[in-house]
Amino acid sequence: MSDEPILVGRIGAAHGIKGEVRLKSFTDPVDAIADYGPLRLPDGHTLTLERLRPQGEMLVVKFREIADRNAAERLTNRDLFVPRSALPEPEDEETFYHADLIGLDVVDAAGTGFGAVVAVQDYGAGDLLEIRAVGGKSFLLPFTRAFVPVVDLAGRRVVIAPPEGFFAETAPEPGEDGAGDGEREEP
Repeated sequence: MSDEPILVGRIGAAHGIKGEVRLKSFTDPVDAIADYGPLRLPDGHTLTLERLRPQGEMLVVKFREIADRNAAERLTNRDLFVPRSALPEPEDEETFYHADLIGLDVVDAAGTGFGAVVAVQDYGAGDLLEIRAVGGKSFLLPFTRAFVPVVDLAGRRVVIAPPEGFFAETAPEPGEDGAGDGEREEP
């Protein structure tokens, strides 16, 4: 396991006058961000959580190193990281950290390469693997057993089972490109 930094949260706006900030936690549950010790900023400075409380989908936190609103405002939109070694191992073989999936090669059952995982997205309906294809285009594939039957972390690959025709290039039919009624205009 590498000790690369893993993104665990993003600081939002200052909250109040005593140095509190809003925090978007990327941990599950969201308050587990307090379990990983000091949090590191991209510039190498560390912040120690003194207290936190939920507020809607965010947390309101107080860092020991931040004393007032002015200092808190300077942290707006800053990312927070922990070393990969600070995270517990997944509880079962069906659970993965997004950071462990990024960079994996993407192949089908026959071994045909399709590209690599570049991100894991969630727009509200479940995780999607963002795959950058060999030709440079990206596509999204649901991260479910039906579409991704094999995740081989040791082999640094995922095996996908895309639906038939998923990669078919289709040319727009006349009139489907949004440029009029489909009839050619005469000069």
